Amino acid sequence: MIIAAVIAVTGEIAIPLLTKSVIDTAIKHGSVRQLVPLAIAAMALGAMQAGLNFYRRWVQAGAVTGMERAIRDDLYHHLQVLHAGFHDQWQSGQLLSRATTDLSTIRRFAGFGIVFLITNAWTFLVIVAVLIHLNWWLGLLTGCVFAPVSYLCLRFEKKYGVLSRRAQDQQGDLATYVEEAAGGIRVLKSLGRQREATAQHSAQSQQVYQTQIAKAGLRGAFWASLDVAPNAAIGVVLLFGALAVSWHQLTIGGLVAFVTMTLLLIWPIEATGFIIATGQEAATAAQRIYEILDTEPEITDTPAALQRPALPAASQAGAGHLVFDDVVFRYPGAPEPVLRGLNLELKPGETVALVGATGSGKSTLLQLVPRLADVTGGSITLDGVDIRDLPLAALRARVACAFEDATLFSASVRENVSYGGPEASEEAIMAALAAAQADFVADLPWGADTRIGEQGMALSGGQRQRVALARAILASPQVLLLDDPLSALDVHTEAKVTAALADVLGETTALVVAHRPSTVQLADRVALLSGGVIVAVGSHKELLATEPRYRHLMSADAELPDGGPHDNGLAEPGLASGARR
Repeated sequence: MIIAAVIAVTGEIAIPLLTKSVIDTAIKHGSVRQLVPLAIAAMALGAMQAGLNFYRRWVQAGAVTGMERAIRDDLYHHLQVLHAGFHDQWQSGQLLSRATTDLSTIRRFAGFGIVFLITNAWTFLVIVAVLIHLNWWLGLLTGCVFAPVSYLCLRFEKKYGVLSRRAQDQQGDLATYVEEAAGGIRVLKSLGRQREATAQHSAQSQQVYQTQIAKAGLRGAFWASLDVAPNAAIGVVLLFGALAVSWHQLTIGGLVAFVTMTLLLIWPIEATGFIIATGQEAATAAQRIYEILDTEPEITDTPAALQRPALPAASQAGAGHLVFDDVVFRYPGAPEPVLRGLNLELKPGETVALVGATGSGKSTLLQLVPRLADVTGGSITLDGVDIRDLPLAALRARVACAFEDATLFSASVRENVSYGGPEASEEAIMAALAAAQADFVADLPWGADTRIGEQGMALSGGQRQRVALARAILASPQVLLLDDPLSALDVHTEAKVTAALADVLGETTALVVAHRPSTVQLADRVALLSGGVIVAVGSHKELLATEPRYRHLMSADAELPDGGPHDNGLAEPGLASGARR
């Protein structure tokens, strides 16, 4: 591609030399015979230039779009392997702007800027060399006229780089705000805060506007300065070129070639401003992308995990023995650990309910099992093997989760459930939905093929929880982690789901975060979490009789009225039922 572009530019430069030959030979001597080969040579150069430019653009399109796709794939893959804490810390709009706008900026520079940066530099050097060959002192004088361009470019590059980074960061912040406002539109409308939200959006949009105006002003001043050099060069060539002709140091054809070649420098010089501007934008875009790519994943397969043989199959008897041994976990930068010396054992096939006050670390404990976060002390073992010594893919194939805040994707119900088992049959998918009491799916416009909108917002809260629960059930895991998965259900629907789950959990080790006595009924044992440790383990009745803290938690929940809104599975899409903890 580069070679084709350079040859095409060289052919364009050769045409003024043909013009010189026409004037100094054919026209000067009145020889029509000499005009024919020169005309054919000019047409051949034009045809060659057209063909090479077509080839260059054709190759260039495939090259730059392929490069953009490769970077996008690498970036997405890297985002997938980064730990969950990274995504908690980064704004989604910043990640989105890097994966879309910044990649497009790099593609534009790679498709236009790099090629023309090379060809323009080549054009300038070749033309100045030819001009010096035609007349050394006039060629040097013409080249010196363009010397200030280098100084202007250096000044522009420094200032424009700062503005480019500021604009791209502000656009990422604005994208985050728009995304959050769209996702929280129900909250904004219900609280009557559209005016305040609009004002905040306008303030952020104004910042982007001001930065873009500053960029445009800097670009305009720079490009206007660049326009001076070619025009000054034309004036120098016309004045001193005429003197050179009168002194018989340059032919008339040479003067025409001089002027023509100087005119050929106008585009490369003027394009320099655009190339530097797009280059700076691409450089800051690349810097922003490498801020992600240079982030090392904190949770990876250890050398021991890579050498570990396969775990027992999920259906093998005795699989699913889960042990928390003196587990400690502290969030980065937190003064105190959330979990401190926690010990708990779940036997294969046993269901344990995890109970504790809000903020006691129940959800955090569940996230440690599939290594969404890693323990900072102690260990967690699955079937006698430290989970850090197991391949992540193998571990997560044997551990399934259903969280209180059910996360669904902008796809059909069937596709969302199939995330739990991509190879599952239609019968298995329907069985998982039935086990989760997701009978409402049959009433959707296209049944299980109904698309449920971004984050499943076309469904109610209870419906989303049941689809997420069906997804976890379909995975047929050794260990099932349920983080209060029934919180958005009314008591009648919860009773049905609880009864169905009792059958599902018969052969699966399960750790269930529970807040209501009805959910506790699923469990073989109950573990009370307080102060970052398990302070009591026993049956529901035993803990009610012996543990005042447990009795307080259960009684506080039991006093909640049962007469609130019910989610019977037939709620119309978009009408989310009220959730309560």
